[in-house]
Amino acid sequence: MSPRPLRLRKISNPPIISGFKPYGNKKSECKPGIVFLQIEEYEALRLCDYNMFNHHQASETMDISRPTLTRIYARARQKIAEALVLGKQIIIEGGKIYFDSEWFSCKACGCYFNNPDKQEEIKVCPLCKSTNFSNYEPIHEEPEESLTRCNNICICPACGFEQPHRFGFPCKEEICPKCRSNMVRKWTPHSRDF
Repeated sequence: MSPRPLRLRKISNPPIISGFKPYGNKKSECKPGIVFLQIEEYEALRLCDYNMFNHHQASETMDISRPTLTRIYARARQKIAEALVLGKQIIIEGGKIYFDSEWFSCKACGCYFNNPDKQEEIKVCPLCKSTNFSNYEPIHEEPEESLTRCNNICICPACGFEQPHRFGFPCKEEICPKCRSNMVRKWTPHSRDF
């Protein structure tokens, strides 16, 4: 069984620096190393320690669950403690993130990008350097209400019969009353043909 896909973390204010470097090493023969702090870990620290949000408020800001925020926050504090105690350099980069800013679509290369630095105006596409881009507005084929409603439907992959999902009972344990096959949740990879 493959793990559940990682949910992207929303970053409101990206870091203004890319890291810290220690100075004044008292042991000259020691090569301390590097600690990589992910941008989502930086954001958790910023929200909880700088903005003084509680974990619930910070998790809502980052669009993740509170237990996930707590794990990210604990990892960030452990990395910073390691860097301070062992005199390691801190580099802030990476992570499964997206920035809370406008999105753009390049008409030349077809890429989608956003602007992490909200104060600076975007002049060219970061991929192909074209100036032919515009604001990206997603086209919703179905209203959000109908997409939510479809998530609560069990469908038979054999005959296409649909029935409302009974909460607390997995769809795969439901039996189709028409053809006696096991049902699946609508809009999952198993039901894409219907």
